[in-house]
Amino acid sequence: MNSIVADRNLEAASDQQLVEAAATIITALTHRPRTQTGAEAMELAEALAAVLDQAELPLAELIGVVDRSGQMKDRGLASTQAWLRCRMGMRGGRIHERITLARQLHRLHQVRERLAAGTLSHGYAATIADALQRLDNDQDCAEGEQILLTAADGGVSPLQIAQLGTTLHDRVNEANGTDKPPEDIRRGYHRSWLTANRSIDGGCYLKGWLNPEDTAILDGTLAPLTKPAGTDDLRDRAERTAAALTTLLSQGHKDSRVTVIAHLDTLTGDDTPGRLRDGTPIPAAQVRRLALNAGISTLILGAKEVPLYLGRTARIASPAQRQVLETLYDTCAVRGCEVPGLLCEIDHVDGWALGHSPTDIDKLALCCGWHNRWKHANPDQIQISQGQDGLFVYRTLPPKGKAARSRRRLVDQADNPWRNDHHAA
Repeated sequence: MNSIVADRNLEAASDQQLVEAAATIITALTHRPRTQTGAEAMELAEALAAVLDQAELPLAELIGVVDRSGQMKDRGLASTQAWLRCRMGMRGGRIHERITLARQLHRLHQVRERLAAGTLSHGYAATIADALQRLDNDQDCAEGEQILLTAADGGVSPLQIAQLGTTLHDRVNEANGTDKPPEDIRRGYHRSWLTANRSIDGGCYLKGWLNPEDTAILDGTLAPLTKPAGTDDLRDRAERTAAALTTLLSQGHKDSRVTVIAHLDTLTGDDTPGRLRDGTPIPAAQVRRLALNAGISTLILGAKEVPLYLGRTARIASPAQRQVLETLYDTCAVRGCEVPGLLCEIDHVDGWALGHSPTDIDKLALCCGWHNRWKHANPDQIQISQGQDGLFVYRTLPPKGKAARSRRRLVDQADNPWRNDHHAA
């Protein structure tokens, strides 16, 4: 590859052309049959990993530009985290690493240099950035960077680097006189307290203490909601407890209601099974029994069975309509948005204020508060479609005149992947 690169005037190439060239090379590499021995494969894998780590530097710089400019909001995305999740398919941990590194690069001069030179892996760089982001003083950050890089050179693992970073943070606070005793010691044990520290990816860490009286209330309230949802529920108790807490906070437990989804034919004797909101199938005979239970809500589906029509006599959807929508929409109707339906607002698909969308169940969808406002302010950047199941799907579009380049262009350059437009001119 070095001989190929040597024959090209890379300094004169644009960033776009270099990305296209890299995409072409990677594409060619993915279609090669693997004929190496185990030893050769190890050597090539390590070399390829180093190349990919080196590419993390320009990626972090580009993410930093987008993060500072707020450009993602012009594309209907509420945050940099949402952009990385929806447009690049990243998961929470990787999003956290990428954004932390992008935001800390301007302080981590040695990390930047070593990433550029290919002598530092992205794993170490991201861990160091995360460990030092809590140090406000740039001098403390520079000294901490040197300490952590020295440790990394000595073979200390990324996990140990993270632990060392916590120790550095505590020592700096102690030296500056800003360290505090633990919360439970400062507050005592007779009063309950709770803190929520937001993380960079939009989540938060909860820490606190409940006195015996409040603990009894917590146990009595959460315990019924922490049971496994079924045999396929693989969550551990901690995960079920977190889900129970959010259920309480969203008042999803308010009526302790169960909704069964069934076709009209099922209620009149057909064998078509129904289902619960989580997709659990319910035999037809059991659906008919549940439909007679006053504590069970039945959502009837059918070609001509459209319930809960209110027309334009009401601006606000009824609680019964909301229950139906929460059953149909697990999340916000915007493609890629993961805000749960229980936390979304009811949206008039065609805009109630304009007179186009009555408050009818087949003209309503669930939309998170941010996207609901964005849809109203940017009507030309929303594409709405309706699937065969009747559910609406919103897709955000780039502003007119700023159409995004097709991702395909990055890999479909077989004719002349190293072209330089200024040479053609």
